[in-house]
Amino acid sequence: MNLGMWEIFLIGLVVVLLFGTKKIPELFTGLGTGIRNFKKAINEDPDEAKRKELTALPPKEKESL
Repeated sequence: MNLGMWEIFLIGLVVVLLFGTKKIPELFTGLGTGIRNFKKAINEDPDEAKRKELTALPPKEKESL
């Protein structure tokens, strides 16, 4: 399925009408942050992630684990 220039323009117009021009940069910022966090989580070692999680916990929660 190939999208032509008019279809892309129409989709962009609908997005602007639905969200407004002020919300679009916020949406793309959130999308970029989500993609960045997803890539970081994929490349991170699971054991290292567990250690980071434990060091971030308050002392009371560490004792219960």
